[in-house]
Amino acid sequence: MTILPPEDCATMADLRRQIDALDAELIGMLARRAGYIDRAAELKPGEGLPARIEARVEEVVGNVRGAAEAAGLDADLAEALWRRLIDWSIEREEKVLGTAAA
Repeated sequence: MTILPPEDCATMADLRRQIDALDAELIGMLARRAGYIDRAAELKPGEGLPARIEARVEEVVGNVRGAAEAAGLDADLAEALWRRLIDWSIEREEKVLGTAAA
């Protein structure tokens, strides 16, 4: 599929195809990210680390806010999305590590 910038989409059908293609890419990236979360759950016990590390949560959120601002995206939206993603990721790790480690 040819990637078109928004301004080159002549019809709503063109625009929707582009959005659907981006959504598929985002899902693929989120699935890859989940693989890293699974690996973290394997590595953390050996390093004595809990599922939730508040300093790391805030570091990730700060990175995301900065990237959003640089890309012209609402940083509050990005933060809200990532905080939910982080919570989900920690819940996924806790399935392996248990909540006592958190």
